[in-house]
Amino acid sequence: MRVTRAEAKERNRRALLESARQVVARDGHRARLEEIAELAGLTTGAVYSLFGSKDGLLIALLTDHLGPHYEDLEQAVPAGLGLADAVGAFARHYRRLCDDPDARRHLSFEISMQDMALRDPGLGPRFAASVRAHEERLTALFAGRAHDGAALTPRQARRLATALRGLLIGLSQGVVLGLIGPIPEPHPSEPDASEPPSSGPDASGPRPSGQDAGEEDASERYFSDVARALITPPVLGPP
Repeated sequence: MRVTRAEAKERNRRALLESARQVVARDGHRARLEEIAELAGLTTGAVYSLFGSKDGLLIALLTDHLGPHYEDLEQAVPAGLGLADAVGAFARHYRRLCDDPDARRHLSFEISMQDMALRDPGLGPRFAASVRAHEERLTALFAGRAHDGAALTPRQARRLATALRGLLIGLSQGVVLGLIGPIPEPHPSEPDASEPPSSGPDASGPRPSGQDAGEEDASERYFSDVARALITPPVLGPP
């Protein structure tokens, strides 16, 4: 079957993105355009033709990485949930991502991209703009959800999304890097995170026997609890 020009272009584009992903994760800021093109079976001319520049390739690579990530997050949070339950579902999904067999590879790639953005004054602003554009999807994910008898405004949703991203990225990196203990087996006495938290002095309840602090901090429940704890007036701000 004859391959059309558009199909060949897309095939070359995907090949360059995949080779760039491998080289960037391995070499970081030392990644060479020539090696990326060679690994894809193409020339540097193909990079300039398809992406305009090395930075253009890297931003396309970042978009290709973040797009599916945010799509998965959106699917993990049903539209009908109130704000607290939506945040809990969001945090639990974030924790489950740490168990992905490719979690360490993804983290290595993300750290390499951040390192390149820090070292390259031209790439840094484009990197930040791309990340912010994707984070607007988180704002949209929480905006309008019910909270304290009102709908969360876009301004409040943006403040919450910023706080959640910082919190969950840090916790997730801790799990993947082994800084936080392994997840414990589910305990039958633990309430579901979708239920309103207890107003007692210890909302999380007693720690299951044999579970240390590191294990507790790695659980989906812990991720959910600390994420929901951000739903406060100082974090959300005025409407």
